[in-house]
Amino acid sequence: MTTKAIPEFNHASGEPLTTRSFILDNGAAVTQDFRPVKHICAHLNAFHAHLNEGEHATSNLRALALIASEDVRQCILYDSPEPNARLIGIEYMVTPRLYETLDPEERKLWHSHVYEVKSGMLIMPKPTAMPEALWQKAETAEMEEVINLYGKVYHLWQVDRGDKLPLGQPQLMTSFTGPGQFDFERVVSERDARFGSDYKQKQKEREYIQDPKVHPDDIADKTPSPADFPTRAPESSVF
Repeated sequence: MTTKAIPEFNHASGEPLTTRSFILDNGAAVTQDFRPVKHICAHLNAFHAHLNEGEHATSNLRALALIASEDVRQCILYDSPEPNARLIGIEYMVTPRLYETLDPEERKLWHSHVYEVKSGMLIMPKPTAMPEALWQKAETAEMEEVINLYGKVYHLWQVDRGDKLPLGQPQLMTSFTGPGQFDFERVVSERDARFGSDYKQKQKEREYIQDPKVHPDDIADKTPSPADFPTRAPESSVF
């Protein structure tokens, strides 16, 4: 076996995978039952922003979502969709029913997804072999669910500042909740070019989705302004 099949080094500290580690990794996938991972139900691409300590940046991330109950989703955040992606954070999503049971200070740590959905910023990257019409239907059905949810996000590995390891305290993140908060046209268009998507088309496809009423304690009032953001937009993935 050659090393050509080993995923390219992902810029983390340490040496690239050896052939031995690659074989062990693949062997574990064959012999062990990874039941929690098998319940992943969606692959999303989204953008997050730092809130803590005035340190703000955008992240283009991939999320893998697992449904814990009818009211709770658990998302694993990665910096790319590749086999060697770095796991950089977690996001929990809850329904309005649960969100309203939280105390006011806790509610301020959560953000809505209305703007992400309606702007076309949030997408489900289409698998190569999937027909466009079928995938559009599946993606839009997912957006009908996500638009109602509130998310609480922590990034553990600050890849946007170049960290080679997960250093320091976990960082509370938010999403963009309205126009004018970052260079939407440039950043989202660059993402669309990579995935073959079109946020303008997504906007049209999602016009029929009704905007839910956003709770006044939503984190939206904390979302940074354009002046807080650098020009770079590092990638990440949510599963």
